[in-house]
Amino acid sequence: MKMLLVEDDAAIAELVAYHFKREDYEVKHTPDGEEALLLAKEATPDIVLLDWMVEGLSGIEVCRRLRRMPETANVPIIMLTARGEEEDRVRGLETGADDYVTKPFSPRELVARVGAVLRRVRPALAGEALTYSDIEMDTVGHKVRRAGEVVQLGPTEFRLLKHFLEHPGWVFSRERLLDAVWGHDSDIESRTVDVHIRRLRKAINKGNRPDIIRTVRSAGYALDAGN
Repeated sequence: MKMLLVEDDAAIAELVAYHFKREDYEVKHTPDGEEALLLAKEATPDIVLLDWMVEGLSGIEVCRRLRRMPETANVPIIMLTARGEEEDRVRGLETGADDYVTKPFSPRELVARVGAVLRRVRPALAGEALTYSDIEMDTVGHKVRRAGEVVQLGPTEFRLLKHFLEHPGWVFSRERLLDAVWGHDSDIESRTVDVHIRRLRKAINKGNRPDIIRTVRSAGYALDAGN
């Protein structure tokens, strides 16, 4: 699980990073708002912990821009701040934050709050079934059905479909799919994605079912029942 921590208080950043690394999170930290946007664009995080007052851009402006970037438009954001007034909390939520934690906070509570937000926005993390249109995926049993019939998928096609099911309607470039499915350090060529997309389509469209994977010219692929 990849976390982007944007916090300019070194002591708090160290404390937060320590507790999340204990929970097997991969934590990237920056005290700077501008750098946070660059890091998020380079490698999309699964969640962002964002302090209200950071160097460079304010946390509110960083939140606003993250919501405008295609890569992070739907990434959950939790604001960390000493501001506890209702007006400030409302402003943060209206800007696009998913939750709001006021300092001082308990690291254990913060870990729990992050877990709750992730379970809410990405059901697979809670071991639940993923569904979209007539496709059902059992992430624990590694089983896929379409319209009630079992679909046989290879391991890579399963991971690819899982990623699409976690983000229905999102358009992913080949490079972003490589990062999400094969790993950021993979040396596999981007065209390999096309091969696995064809295999995935062949498997889930068996029996002349409608093609649920949309090709977006010059952009990538998306899971789209309205295709």
